Amino acid sequence: MPATHKRASTARNPRTAAKRKSTSASARRTTKPRKKVKLLSGGNPQIAKAEGNAPVRAYITAMGESAPWKRKVGRKLDQLITRAVPDVRKAVKWNSPFYGVEGQGWFLSFHTFTRYVKVTFFRGSSLEPLPPGPSKDKYARHLDIHEHDTIDEAQFIDWVRQAAALPGWLT
Repeated sequence: MPATHKRASTARNPRTAAKRKSTSASARRTTKPRKKVKLLSGGNPQIAKAEGNAPVRAYITAMGESAPWKRKVGRKLDQLITRAVPDVRKAVKWNSPFYGVEGQGWFLSFHTFTRYVKVTFFRGSSLEPLPPGPSKDKYARHLDIHEHDTIDEAQFIDWVRQAAALPGWLT
C-alpha cells in the first residue's frame, strides 16, 4: 500500500477524526471561565475600583448573583443614564458604579442592598421635583427601587439630565 493511501485511510478512522475535531474545537475556544464575584453585605458585588464601561458592566452582571431582579434594575438604570447623558463617564468606586461628566465630577451612583437598589443623586436637593428619599447629607437625595417597583423612566431621565448639568461630586 502506498504511504499516501495509508494517510488517507487514517483520516477516515472515526476515532482519529473525532479526536482531531475535539482538539481543534478546544483550540478555537478563547472565552475564559467566569470568575466568581465576592458578594458583600446585602448582596453588593465586590468589584475593584476602575474607570470605564467594563467595570460598571461587571458590577451590573454580578448584581444578579444574589437576586436576578437586581441585575435587571442595574441594566435598566445604566441604559436610562446612558440615554439621558450619551457621553457619561463611568467608574466603579467603593463597590458601586458612579456616573459623571468629565471635568464636572460625579452626579449619581447606585448600590445594592438586600431588599432594594439605592440610587443616590449627589446634588439631589437641587432637582425638581425632589427624589423621594432624604439623606443625612443635605445635598444628596435617594431613590430606592424594590423588586416589584416600576421605574418612571421619563422622571428618572429628567432627574439624570438635571443632575448632569449641576457641579458634581469630586473624588
